[in-house]
Amino acid sequence: MFGRGAIGSILKRSSKEACFIQKLTGRNTTSSIPLYHPSIQQHPFNPSVSTHFFHTFRSHFIHKGHHVPFFRNFSKTVSAGAKQKEGLKLLVTGGSHAQKVVGIWLFGSAAWVFSMVILGGLTRLTRSGLSMTDWKFTGEFPPLTDEAWLQEFEKYQQSPEYKRVNKGMKIEEFKFIYWMEYGHRMWGRALGIMFALPYSYFLHKGYITLRLGLRVSALFGLGAGQGLIGWWMVKSGLEEPATEYSQPRVSPYRLAAHLTSAFAIYCGLFWTALSVVMPEPPAESVTWVRGAAKVKRLALPVSLLVGLTAVSGAFVAGNDAGHAFNTFPKMGDTWIPEDILEMKPLIRNFFENTSTVQLNHRILATATLISVSALWLSTRKLDIHPAVRSVIGGIFGMASLQVTLGISTLLSYVPVSLGTAHQAGALTLLTFMLLLNHTVRRPSSTLLKSLPQVVKANKFTTRA
Repeated sequence: MFGRGAIGSILKRSSKEACFIQKLTGRNTTSSIPLYHPSIQQHPFNPSVSTHFFHTFRSHFIHKGHHVPFFRNFSKTVSAGAKQKEGLKLLVTGGSHAQKVVGIWLFGSAAWVFSMVILGGLTRLTRSGLSMTDWKFTGEFPPLTDEAWLQEFEKYQQSPEYKRVNKGMKIEEFKFIYWMEYGHRMWGRALGIMFALPYSYFLHKGYITLRLGLRVSALFGLGAGQGLIGWWMVKSGLEEPATEYSQPRVSPYRLAAHLTSAFAIYCGLFWTALSVVMPEPPAESVTWVRGAAKVKRLALPVSLLVGLTAVSGAFVAGNDAGHAFNTFPKMGDTWIPEDILEMKPLIRNFFENTSTVQLNHRILATATLISVSALWLSTRKLDIHPAVRSVIGGIFGMASLQVTLGISTLLSYVPVSLGTAHQAGALTLLTFMLLLNHTVRRPSSTLLKSLPQVVKANKFTTRA
């Protein structure tokens, strides 16, 4: 019906109109499918393609001449674009439905691990972790009769914690800390079941690719090992302390290993879930891809610093260092305590010395806030995708809140509520950093070849 010359004239005229509108409005607009996408060039008058281009362009990004907040359509846009990319290696087969249900399963599992971290913090802060003096991999039924409760209580009375900390405890008080620890253990075992059953179903349906299967199997193995690490940690607290003046507590090294392992499992699940539902990063132009590459160079070291600060917090918890030097910004009457290097060999001070451990955490937390602030300031003038800018803003806000929670927890002598919120804040900040790194990763070569140099304007921008 139309010759190639007519088609070229139409596309050329549309491009000129877009540039003209962009100059008039003084702002960039975006599209989920670039104007010169290969599928449109080959079938310029295919109704399904052109309609998809029109509706996606307008509904996602144009609303009364302004950018619409991108997050609510973030996953939908990337997933729609991914279907039209040839050569893209997806983690899930079976179409968009399979991609959706597997993504929900992985995000749900990550949320469950997050709740495990919160429950673990509650268990530690209420000193409930040493109430159960034995452990079985398959779990066990709780005491259901008065006689069974008395037997469990007698076991606890033989432990160092009862003799040195809780001597004279009533059985009703013991039941509370027992249920806390029992709930934490069984919640972890329930996660294993709820993870394995959908995994088996998805394997049966053929949704899981080999690459995803290997990754998920490794995470499942780490989750099973987490129970062993937990008991290894608890066992250290059931041993007699080195001196008669020491309170029984778990090894700070083992507690750090247990918490770091939980964080690693969570990060693995969350990253994998993002990769399932968003196989391509948001990339509407080559300019935005270049901007994302600049952000990535900054985001990686900041992420490492956030992770290191979280691990140092585990040593603060393991040494009960939050109950010392409950002042800020000074530590007592000085900036640096005199006993920070008193242990021999020197390296022990950084993991076992209460003064040094708290000082390290303060320094790392301050460095994290400064680094996040620098990330936010240095990217303000970059030409980057709105989604990337939104995530960076969230990181800055969360880092500020986390420092505020940490100081409040310290000044309040570590109440259970604030201590738990501070631990949850650390994992939330780490979640934001994962989201940022996933969002600024490099697109596939197929997507890169289809992108325009800059984001195109649209003739509907001027409509009210």
